[in-house]
Amino acid sequence: MLTAFWETAGSKLTDRWAAVSAPALLFWLGGLAAWTHHHGGLRTLDTHTGWLDRQTPAVQTATILTALLTITASGIVVDRLTTPTLRLLEGYWPSWTGPLRRRLTDTLARRAAADAAAWQQAYSRIHTAAPTAADLAVYTRLDRRRRRRPASAGYFLPTPIGNILRAAERRPVDKYGLDTVTVWPHLWLLLPEDTRTALRAARASLDTAVATALWGVLFCAFTPLTWLALPVGLTVTGLAVAVVVPARAQVFGDLIETAYDLHRTAVYQQLRWPLPASPHHEREHGQRLTAYLWRGSDDPTPTFTPPP
Repeated sequence: MLTAFWETAGSKLTDRWAAVSAPALLFWLGGLAAWTHHHGGLRTLDTHTGWLDRQTPAVQTATILTALLTITASGIVVDRLTTPTLRLLEGYWPSWTGPLRRRLTDTLARRAAADAAAWQQAYSRIHTAAPTAADLAVYTRLDRRRRRRPASAGYFLPTPIGNILRAAERRPVDKYGLDTVTVWPHLWLLLPEDTRTALRAARASLDTAVATALWGVLFCAFTPLTWLALPVGLTVTGLAVAVVVPARAQVFGDLIETAYDLHRTAVYQQLRWPLPASPHHEREHGQRLTAYLWRGSDDPTPTFTPPP
């Protein structure tokens, strides 16, 4: 979702280096622990540190620099793999996986249809004179589930993470007629700094969760040194993919939607485009504005408003 844009929106170099290198350091410390366990425990580690103490300052410096470069390089590699990994977790898979994608999305569509019917019943029950706590709980659960996927089955993706982000991407279109991919770069330049900071932080948090899943997979490579590496790595990856990434994707998507809710009129004003007169007309206005940004227009309407 908006991959090219978010890849260019970074922070300070030192902060970025720390964010990349800290997980890599933890990974290699875990690998060192696995290697030490495989070779007899801490006595083996003492032997190698003793060997380093007996070397010349040049050899010691070269060894430390090699370790630091390995940690940094591995962190950079995983950081570069975060975006394509997120795309895979969203369900943007190669074309040869088409049958599997269709099967998963068809299953999700049937589940969504059943949820829609159940939601209608729950909605009717909570608007009675005295809804019960159970009625409210059922309605809340179904409403949250509906929010985690697009309104139309044609936009479903085969994974929960993909549907969370796709739903967030589609909500400005459904509510305001504003295509997210087309309008977002313009809106971003008009957002207040505190809003942009919150969005950057939410995206960084999402990327960190995806990177954690990657580190978990890579940690399984230490299994020949100790069998514990396999359950540890799989547990980290499983928790990240099943719990942490969806939760952070939801936060990020909610902030994207909120940015449109609160600041979409700034795009109208800066483009001197007439504001919608009512919610009834807003989707039509948003669709025309999106088309104008995407390909321009030579239509005599609408008439531009005076400059702000």
